[in-house]
Amino acid sequence: MSKKIAELYSLLLFAENAKFSHAMRGVEVAVPEGSAGLHLVRGVSLLHPEEQVFQAMLDGWRNQQLARNLSFGTIEPRERLVRRFRNYTDAGPWAWSAADADAFFAEARAVKHVSHATLLGYQTTLRQFCDYITDPHYGWPDECQNRFGTHPIQVCTEWNTGRHVQEALGRPGKRALTHDELQALFDHADERAVAAQSSGRKGWSSAFRDSVLLKTAYAWGLRRNEATHLDLCDLASNPKAPEFDGYGIIRVRYGKAMRGSPPKRRSVLTVPLFDWAVDALKQWVEELRPALAEPGNSSLWPSERSDQLSAGTVSTVFTRCRKELGLADGLDFHSLRRSYVSHLIEAGYDELFVQQQVGHEHASTTSIYTHVSPDYRARTVRAALDRVATQIRSNS
Repeated sequence: MSKKIAELYSLLLFAENAKFSHAMRGVEVAVPEGSAGLHLVRGVSLLHPEEQVFQAMLDGWRNQQLARNLSFGTIEPRERLVRRFRNYTDAGPWAWSAADADAFFAEARAVKHVSHATLLGYQTTLRQFCDYITDPHYGWPDECQNRFGTHPIQVCTEWNTGRHVQEALGRPGKRALTHDELQALFDHADERAVAAQSSGRKGWSSAFRDSVLLKTAYAWGLRRNEATHLDLCDLASNPKAPEFDGYGIIRVRYGKAMRGSPPKRRSVLTVPLFDWAVDALKQWVEELRPALAEPGNSSLWPSERSDQLSAGTVSTVFTRCRKELGLADGLDFHSLRRSYVSHLIEAGYDELFVQQQVGHEHASTTSIYTHVSPDYRARTVRAALDRVATQIRSNS
């Protein structure tokens, strides 16, 4: 079953399950043109009104988000957060207050020590849910007033929520790897593959695959999801750079999507700075991958258990190598992408070219990824001083 067919099947299955559960609860689905409304049937006595109304609210909110073309991967974590807040308050949304939100967010920061970005995500999710249940178009204020003698309010205001006032909210430890750290990482991954092969252990080809995957993610500046979804057909030649053979371009089909939109596509050109990665990728594709992939499997990174390596496994590979090398805890798989941007800038590549390579909408986003070394900055200052000295001598 193709992924597109599977997604459509899941959507239809959800719709059928929703109709059944609504019928069992005395709930009616009403979707007028331009709306994703859901309301309870008037005059029906509910066995557990608090729980049933809350569930109907969640169902309606889910329908609204599906109508906005948001993915299940976006919707489901939001629903879990709303349920957590419901359990925290031990009250239905019609009884929530701003003080409840204050206490919930305070505990998240002071006790659970969530990051600033995570807390902002909590606040955004809860605000959006409250926007939905307080919107008169969906009828929940009147419904709650009739059933419970009160109505829901917006509990997230400008006074108890943070604001996204800067471009990057990542923790300071999230940075690019230095050249020495990268070399140590790749050498270590290679050594693991060689050791597995020398000992005759089963799975040495997987260790080699992991090593090449890390190099590929760095040499083409790929996100984790972009790397794992690559197929053989995504490797192409660049007519302007025939020396790279069939590895002059990597076509990314699963780039980071804008909210409510399909994944973004882009083509990443192979640059001479990372030509060594072409040799590694070519060896994997032409010599080792055929022994691991099942017939008909076109994934660039097949696994022993499935056609395609999972994103979680990729993160585990990086984390294992990082820990074994004793590298900083803040480094993660995405640090390879940060390193790609930083090292291209250091090598003198045009900033617009780098921005297009990594698929950023704005140059300011690319600048966040740039962590140039002190040596690069020192060379920049030295070059500027030399230009000034040359100009002074020419004028005297």
